[in-house]
Amino acid sequence: MTAQHRNKVWIWIGSIFGILILVVAFGAMFLSARWKPILTEKIKSGVYNGSHHLYRIDFKSINLNIITGSLALRDVTLIPDTSVFDSLRKIQLAPAHTFELKLKKLQISRVGILTAYFKKRIDVNEILLQKPSINMIFNKVTRKPDSIKDEKSLYEQISKTFKSVHVKSIKIIDADFDYINKTAAKKIKNSIKHLDININDFLLDSLSGNDTTRFYYTKDASFQIAGYKSITKDKMYSMKVDTIKGSTASKKITVKGFKLTPLYDELTFARKYKIQKDRYNLSFDKIEFNGVDFIGLNTDQKLHAKSLRIGPANVEVFMSRESPPPPGLDKGRNYPHMALKRLNMPTLIDTVKLRNINVRYAEFNPASKKIGSVDFKALTGNILNVTNDSLQLRKKNHALADLNALLMGAGKLNVKIDFNLTDNNGAFTYSGKLGKFDLKNLNPLSKALGLIEIESGDVQHIDFSANGNLRAASGKINMLYTNLKVKLLSDNIDGEGTKEKGFLSFLANAILVKNENPQKGEAPRTAGMANTRINSASFFNLMWKTVFVGIKDIVGVGVVPEKNPVKQQKVIAKKIREQKRADRKAARKARREKN
Repeated sequence: MTAQHRNKVWIWIGSIFGILILVVAFGAMFLSARWKPILTEKIKSGVYNGSHHLYRIDFKSINLNIITGSLALRDVTLIPDTSVFDSLRKIQLAPAHTFELKLKKLQISRVGILTAYFKKRIDVNEILLQKPSINMIFNKVTRKPDSIKDEKSLYEQISKTFKSVHVKSIKIIDADFDYINKTAAKKIKNSIKHLDININDFLLDSLSGNDTTRFYYTKDASFQIAGYKSITKDKMYSMKVDTIKGSTASKKITVKGFKLTPLYDELTFARKYKIQKDRYNLSFDKIEFNGVDFIGLNTDQKLHAKSLRIGPANVEVFMSRESPPPPGLDKGRNYPHMALKRLNMPTLIDTVKLRNINVRYAEFNPASKKIGSVDFKALTGNILNVTNDSLQLRKKNHALADLNALLMGAGKLNVKIDFNLTDNNGAFTYSGKLGKFDLKNLNPLSKALGLIEIESGDVQHIDFSANGNLRAASGKINMLYTNLKVKLLSDNIDGEGTKEKGFLSFLANAILVKNENPQKGEAPRTAGMANTRINSASFFNLMWKTVFVGIKDIVGVGVVPEKNPVKQQKVIAKKIREQKRADRKAARKARREKN
């Protein structure tokens, strides 16, 4: 065959293929044009009838490509009919959540159109929603006890038209999501920007409704929020979250890189307010819920998780005593178990796991013009039965905490707390143990807040236990120590700095302070401890100050009721004078008896 003949054959074959392509293209265009009104009607009626007339879908245009099996809807809106919802609510068939949806484009890829038409099976590779606006509205509704039996399943509603619906992937990218709770006295709206949702392997057929490995017909529904940043409404903090992820398959919700950072330094922040205000500086590497009941969370707004793991993290709290406490505000309402009661969402977390959390509490003392602080390093432990759920509280109404930390980064401290979750007076008990500890480590706290410098002191062991409530705590303490010596410091009200009160310190060490326990030839001293909380004091303030009262009694200072460190020193000086008089009186009596 000559080259000329071969060229003619290829031209002939090419022409045939070109004609076939044109026929298919024009056929596809014809079918698309013919099917567009049919599909438009089918989609609208399908959504309307399939939702019991609750939802209506509308769109500006529909594009169908028979060859690629793609479908695109533009300017889509999905809106619930409130009158239908009210009717369903009256007969106790209304869903807990309704949705409002707006988006520019809904893309469906690789739809098996012929399979759908001839075999009554819908197979879709991907449904893509880009930058939609989604409102999820929660309404508290009651359901008939037998409504599940009476109501047709989703498959029963479509079974007359299709045998199955299978979508490999549904992606919602960069959504603006608003969660609106209409059950509260005032409507609550929570907004999330840049939300991604992935739904994998959606299958609706005669068996999938009973498949326990699926969550609402899907193998997995996951979400992610990345790079969230904002300034709080009061303009005092910046908030940042690296990622928030959740998955129904893994039953996890994970928050990484959460930070709440003050926009001002400690004293500048405090002086922005006319009253005392806690300043928080929080940094959590990871917060993770495990074993989350997503169905209960969705239908009943109940948070039930097997565990909540927090840490590593850094928590800093600062407060200045320059300003007066807030009038009428009682911090007792912020006791952990009292605050738990106020949560709007019924919550049950079997175990809260705290892992490697550094906690620092600091105060500014206007008498010393210094900031004193106490640090708990590497706080680790578990809290069991954290709940405000009424059904769970009937079974078990106590939360139990078992925590370990390094006091001032040095002393091994164990604290156990038993919270009574149903007591209206905030009842709780606590106990603790501290191992070997150099008391000089407490100087960052005692010098600034107590105007006392510890020169030496070695603790061998401390153990304590107490009962407490909203108003007070009391208990017993044991403390074994040696070589205790202190300095009493002057105030800094004149701005010249704190100074050692040498003679007063000498007298305190020589007469008042007992330098060891037990003293030679004596049994170890124990002490009772009791403390009443003022309204501006917190839960943990009550705990540690109650223990401090017992420690002061054991070392010989005794119970000093004054809150002002300057007045405390005057009380100490008075006690020294009283002790000197008692010693002189005892000496005179001894001499008389000798003579």
